Amino acid sequence: MKKGLVKSGFFWLFAFVAFIGIMFWINGGTGTAESTSISSTEFVEYLEDNRVEKFSIRPNNNIYEIEGKLRQGAEIEAKDDSTFSIIGGSDQKVSEFTSAIIRNDAVVDEVYQLARQNGVKNETHEEPTSGLWSSIILTFLPIIILVGFFYFMMMGRGQGGGGGRGVMNFGKSKAKKNDPEKSKVRFSHVAGADEEKAELVEIVEFLKDPRRFSELGARIPAGVLLEGPPGTGKTLLAKAVAGEAGVPFYSISGSEFVEMFVGVGASRVRDLFENAKKNSPAIIFIDEIDAVGRQRGAGMGGGHDEREQTLNQLLVEMDGFEGNEGIIVMAATNRQDILDPALLRPGRFDRRILVGRPDVKGREAILRVHAKNKPISDKIDLKLIAKQTPGFSGADLENLLNEAALVAARRRSKLVEAQDLDEAHDRVIAGPAKKDRVISDRERKMVAYHEAGHTICGLVLSDARTVHKVTIVPRGRAGGYAIMLPKEDRFLMTKKELFDQIVGLLGGRVAEEIVFDSQSSGASNDFQQATQIARAMVTQYGMSDVLGPVQYEGESKVFMGRDLGQNPSYSQDYAEKIDQEVLRILNEAHAKAREIIEEHKDTHKLIAEKLLEVETLDANEIKSLFETGEMPQDSDNAKAKYPSEKTDDSDEAEDGIGTSYDEIVANQEKVEQKKNKSDRFTDNDSVEDLKQIDENDKSEDTDETDQSSEAKASDTDDKDDSNDDGVQNPLN
Repeated sequence: MKKGLVKSGFFWLFAFVAFIGIMFWINGGTGTAESTSISSTEFVEYLEDNRVEKFSIRPNNNIYEIEGKLRQGAEIEAKDDSTFSIIGGSDQKVSEFTSAIIRNDAVVDEVYQLARQNGVKNETHEEPTSGLWSSIILTFLPIIILVGFFYFMMMGRGQGGGGGRGVMNFGKSKAKKNDPEKSKVRFSHVAGADEEKAELVEIVEFLKDPRRFSELGARIPAGVLLEGPPGTGKTLLAKAVAGEAGVPFYSISGSEFVEMFVGVGASRVRDLFENAKKNSPAIIFIDEIDAVGRQRGAGMGGGHDEREQTLNQLLVEMDGFEGNEGIIVMAATNRQDILDPALLRPGRFDRRILVGRPDVKGREAILRVHAKNKPISDKIDLKLIAKQTPGFSGADLENLLNEAALVAARRRSKLVEAQDLDEAHDRVIAGPAKKDRVISDRERKMVAYHEAGHTICGLVLSDARTVHKVTIVPRGRAGGYAIMLPKEDRFLMTKKELFDQIVGLLGGRVAEEIVFDSQSSGASNDFQQATQIARAMVTQYGMSDVLGPVQYEGESKVFMGRDLGQNPSYSQDYAEKIDQEVLRILNEAHAKAREIIEEHKDTHKLIAEKLLEVETLDANEIKSLFETGEMPQDSDNAKAKYPSEKTDDSDEAEDGIGTSYDEIVANQEKVEQKKNKSDRFTDNDSVEDLKQIDENDKSEDTDETDQSSEAKASDTDDKDDSNDDGVQNPLN
């Protein structure tokens, strides 16, 4: 603790300020509390009036310093600017004084003459020989201390070698050396990436037993590049390698190389590899390598001179004139397309591992890993959840279970139930429910028929995608939504499946036109997605009979600077034909959606009216309504399973959430009590049972009236203020 205090820059700053203060006090505080300063003229007058008892003269540079004492009864008032008194006061009488006269002045002779005439005692002191040195010390010592302070600040912090954050250590690498004994992440903590782990296990085995590979003439890859979408576990795999390898593991971010000083990046690369060579065999992991490995050259995506210099040094260190035996470089990126080709060639990154999104088995394994530390209900089937989350990455699945746990905690539940996972799934996809949004009856009805249109088209065209849920509860920017999930993980899409997706997207607008004979702005997002699919069918997938199997547009690389200033690879005539083909596909899909909804008009109306009643329908309920026209027997919508919205004419709307923490908690408890009471009612209860339950509830409410009166009053005030929100795009 004491060593840390001494090394602290604030300690030395405080010491410097204290020293300066002491020096000023020494130099400026020589006067006592009983002396005052007078001028040379006043001193001569006091001598003439015989008021001076004694005085002494001390030469100092070009003046004579005089200190004296007045006779008894001749005291003078102390001056405010030259006297310091603890008690204070401007009328204090003093008998001692100080003065100064210039050398070689006639006043000196007059002073001695008056002293002899009046018999005044006087003394003459020699000029102090140390005055010159003291002045030199007082002049230069503060400068020396100030320079030493800044030197300590720049150099002292970097005494620990590489990675020091002192200003003078900016050329040192900031890579963190991992301690194998402290690393707790192992390959067992990584799920859903068996092939990727197999590739990395081989590297760990080589570091532990290189003889088995060298006997066969095999050379371990000099570099391993982990590429893939965000959240798929690239950094987690690197942590697992660090925990399993048992060798020094240096980790650094690509953004930590280049900073404000010129040449820092290349210097840090050299220092990083020098430290790794001293401790070889070793592993160097560079996270987000695209920050330093971007392609060299001009353009919006090109690097500048400092970044290119850093990249050049990295290329040389990985595979240059001097080899790096025993050093393996691992890197992770989700932008492999912008990396420099020289960085990706064999000899540098020999092995490129694609860490993609997990399949259904991988998602189930990931869910089981993240569910270990959560009290999951036995009724939850993780395999079913894995099927309902296609396209989710490992980070998405972890966030899904975490949101479910938060929802369960909000309900004061000790287990994570199926309804918590369902609510968490909706929150992850569409955001939290906007239960306080006020929607008029006409808009609410339009939302219901709009979403029912999506649902009918999805039910009829269910070859590849099925309707998972439909709701009119607003979430995020959407006034309602229908979730369509693929039946299985797909890597290829046929022309018919893409066309059916467009039909399903246009089903909402077609339903508005048929039922209300009008068009709303809520279908704008549907048009955006439908147009993207249709254009990709024509320009990328070669699915147009008119234009043939030709790719007219590829992946846009504007941020690489490659598409700037380049003309399209097709003529204006073909550009017009492309637009015509896209319009034709959309018009045909619009006509198909109209045909489906008009053919199933009664079912469409039934689903819409049921949405207006219960607000949310799951897959079983939708299927039962479509096939039998009735809700299934085990439907539990009456138990408020899903969040519900408020309407401006609802008499049973829940109380508005309060503004304070206590009001919010009290309101949530009231909501849960209402839900628990509703769960006590079943379809098999008799009239007498219902009356008995109602009487018990009334008696409980009577006992709690006195304790919750203040909370009710605040809830009533909040309820009056909760209807201020407007409606923004109720359909999406």
